[in-house]
Amino acid sequence: MATETVTSPLPGKIVNIKVSTGHAVKEGDLLLTIEAMKMENEIVAPVSGTVTAISVAPEATVQIGDTLVSIEEG
Repeated sequence: MATETVTSPLPGKIVNIKVSTGHAVKEGDLLLTIEAMKMENEIVAPVSGTVTAISVAPEATVQIGDTLVSIEEG
């Protein structure tokens, strides 16, 4: 099975994480929220599968392209 890596589309701060490792997600499910320029941006699952890794923590600062979550498709 393929692993999809979800990366940050913008720089900002992680506000909250809605999934945990082992969590089953469907395409479009909310994974986490990034605050950038006082706006909250929802990051959703690009594929259905199981969360295999979470690479960030609440309050962490991320840059464009930073790995956020890994999802094993299936």
